[in-house]
Amino acid sequence: MAGLGLALGLGGAAQAIEVGGLKFDDTVRVAGKELKVNGAGVRTRIVVKVYSLVLYLPEKKDTAAGVLETQGPRRFSLGLLREVTGDDLGQAFMAGITANTDKAERSKYVNQLAQFGDAFVSIPQGKKGDVITVDWVPDTGTVMTYNGKPLGEPMKDVNFYNAILKIWLGDKPVDSSLKPQLLGKG
Repeated sequence: MAGLGLALGLGGAAQAIEVGGLKFDDTVRVAGKELKVNGAGVRTRIVVKVYSLVLYLPEKKDTAAGVLETQGPRRFSLGLLREVTGDDLGQAFMAGITANTDKAERSKYVNQLAQFGDAFVSIPQGKKGDVITVDWVPDTGTVMTYNGKPLGEPMKDVNFYNAILKIWLGDKPVDSSLKPQLLGKG
């Protein structure tokens, strides 16, 4: 339904892309601005496909630095490809942030990290096809939804949003094959 609403909001039928068997819109609106797919791929752990990930930006960027420096709204959509608990998701996100930020950087986001972790606790059992959307909305913050429903309160610091993106775009990405795909090189 959210895709239909976005399509209608754009004045025509949005095109869909398929990532790991799940469909995602190729354009979305965040904070009144149209964002396009920068890149997309599937997070695989050993041989298990865990989730599809799509990165949306106002304009294409082919470097991690370019993505992190992007001004204005941004979005990533994560579609589950298997069942997983919210607790497991939260732990995986936290491990990715920890691997790609130093202690001094994380100390700036203590409250946001706690809030971010708490948001995942509210997801009882994620199912294949469920979608988590994480937007950066200027003047509002990091806004999360789970299947279109708000997940926690906005988190204000753009650098925290970038710390989340570093899970996939940092020096130690959780899946080294996913990073170039998100940068449109895959």
